[in-house]
Amino acid sequence: MATALADRLGSALGRLSVRAPSPSRPLAIPPPGSGLRPVPGDFGLPLIGHTLDRLSNLLEASRGRYERYGPVEWGGMLGTKIVGVYGPEATEQVVANRDKAFSNGGLYEYLIGPFFHRGLLLLDFGEHLHHRRIMAKAFTRPRLAGYLAAMNPRITRTLQSWRPRGGFPVYSAAKQMTLDIATEVFVGETSGDHRKLEKAFVDAVHGGQAILRFPVPGGIWARGLKGRRLLEEYFYARLPARREGAGDDLFSVLCRAESEDGHRFSDEDIVNHMIFALMAAHDTSTITIAMMAYYLGRHPDWQDRARAESLALGRDEVDHADLDRLSTLDKVFKETLRINAPVGALFRQAIKDTEILGYYIPKGTRLAVSTYASHRIADWWPNPDVFDPDRFAEDRREDKSHKFAWAPFGGGAHMCIGQFFGAMEVKAVVHQMLRRFRWTVPPGYEPPIRYGTGPMPVDGLPVDRRPLHAG
Repeated sequence: MATALADRLGSALGRLSVRAPSPSRPLAIPPPGSGLRPVPGDFGLPLIGHTLDRLSNLLEASRGRYERYGPVEWGGMLGTKIVGVYGPEATEQVVANRDKAFSNGGLYEYLIGPFFHRGLLLLDFGEHLHHRRIMAKAFTRPRLAGYLAAMNPRITRTLQSWRPRGGFPVYSAAKQMTLDIATEVFVGETSGDHRKLEKAFVDAVHGGQAILRFPVPGGIWARGLKGRRLLEEYFYARLPARREGAGDDLFSVLCRAESEDGHRFSDEDIVNHMIFALMAAHDTSTITIAMMAYYLGRHPDWQDRARAESLALGRDEVDHADLDRLSTLDKVFKETLRINAPVGALFRQAIKDTEILGYYIPKGTRLAVSTYASHRIADWWPNPDVFDPDRFAEDRREDKSHKFAWAPFGGGAHMCIGQFFGAMEVKAVVHQMLRRFRWTVPPGYEPPIRYGTGPMPVDGLPVDRRPLHAG
């Protein structure tokens, strides 16, 4: 109910802002003689700024800001001023961070820190590199192959339970499947605590999306804090056994992982990284699976092309070596990430005075690098709203126009460490779907999108699904 109300309010306020835009004001005056320009923008409505219209229609709100102000602008969001950054050149300047002017921790801690404290994304510089080197041991090619072998039976069991029918909510179903995969493959949990763990995790994720950012009894923020506490209790209780065991789930692997120089994670590190990894592995995969299903349902020619490759493979469950043979599925995957980047923005905070594309960014400035919008602006992508996986064919490679033209996994030191796990999971699921089902969406249907941790279909994304070999 609260989400639906926010969506309605956001749509109404978005229409109001189009009719009566706020006057532009500079974020800060550049130092005399610097030659830098002030960042243009406006706060929006008192206290909440542009929060509601961005939550309800992030893409159009962001494209509108870019058209009005250019590639660097500022606005009010979640009770603070945030500079919006658009386009590959500006993205590279921020994420490459060559002069170490931008921190991850400051803004991410403000946004999600109470629920995902000291996750890998929230660490900076030397400390981040130290933790990343240890965590990399959990994402080697042999480890990925092992995770895939573990998740395939769960994918098979889940898809066997998907009964053919019209209006099947593929987003909602994929969300439950990726939760099950995360708790089994990442946590190694198959007991009765499975659902309790999942609920605590979902509450923590929702807490990070709360508009009212204080613990009102029974509110989203309060439930999120409770979910975080339950997750901590769960992982701490099982740590000793996992350190001594030989399990292949991510939890067990992190308990035993060592860097080349012999460093290992503390108990607190493991708990923090596991809670964050659950969020990172679950939400992005859910969005991508659901949106791939939508585009393949809307474009049956691409569904047929991808299915032909999956059928030619000759088996339901892919192994790690098979993934390179599914070239059509790979192009569909990449185009889906372009149109609906599941991580819609990369957040940073300036820790010293700096500049972006000649715009003055004072120390303390909070920034959002808008991957979602940048992938959908015609200045960098021809016909940006058209689903065209052949953009990624070798004879076109529109993603090669700039190193950061296509950046769904970020870049620089904070490039997503789980990107290959995520791609593997999504392709393993959609491959099995293609071998089992045909599906369509109604002509003209477009899922209503709300922005949470990424662009999410609020109606569950209904598709009409039937067995592949139905009579």
